[in-house]
Amino acid sequence: MQKTELIKGSTSIVLLSLLKEKDMYGYEITEKVKELSAGYLNYKEGTLYPALKRLELKGLVESYWEKSSDGPRRKYYRITKVGLKELGEQKQEWNMFQKVMHRIVGDGIVKA
Repeated sequence: MQKTELIKGSTSIVLLSLLKEKDMYGYEITEKVKELSAGYLNYKEGTLYPALKRLELKGLVESYWEKSSDGPRRKYYRITKVGLKELGEQKQEWNMFQKVMHRIVGDGIVKA
């Protein structure tokens, strides 16, 4: 499996988790993801903004514009109540997925 496939499969939970902590704008999100993943995840505009738009269309996040002290306005994203509920469900699925994968791959049942 390619790294890009893993990233696509985890983008939603990553974005919702970050936005649960605070409202953020696009560049801030990419930098925070890069920082928290020690550079492993590096969202490009072509990944980030379509993912945020999908979340917005599903009602999981909403956006708003705010003035910037050092330049043009910024579009901020925040998680909605529906998004918080979805994040809880995704975290449960994620935890189960990790357990199953560890059982299969981590314990040596599947050998590379």
